[in-house]
Amino acid sequence: MKVRVDPDQCQGHTLCWMAAPDIFTLDDVDGHATAIDGEIPADQVAGVRNAMMSCPERAIVEL
Repeated sequence: MKVRVDPDQCQGHTLCWMAAPDIFTLDDVDGHATAIDGEIPADQVAGVRNAMMSCPERAIVEL
């Protein structure tokens, strides 16, 4: 599984980071998220799926 955060949709709510802090990083200025580049480790998939469902903007997309 791979994901990316659509920078045009992300509003910086930080819910993704709270669900999967090892996968998402937050911009210091506005809190907008980015996801790690590459495959999500199997033990992190549940947290990432939770992050995807909890994002109010639906900014996290599976590739």
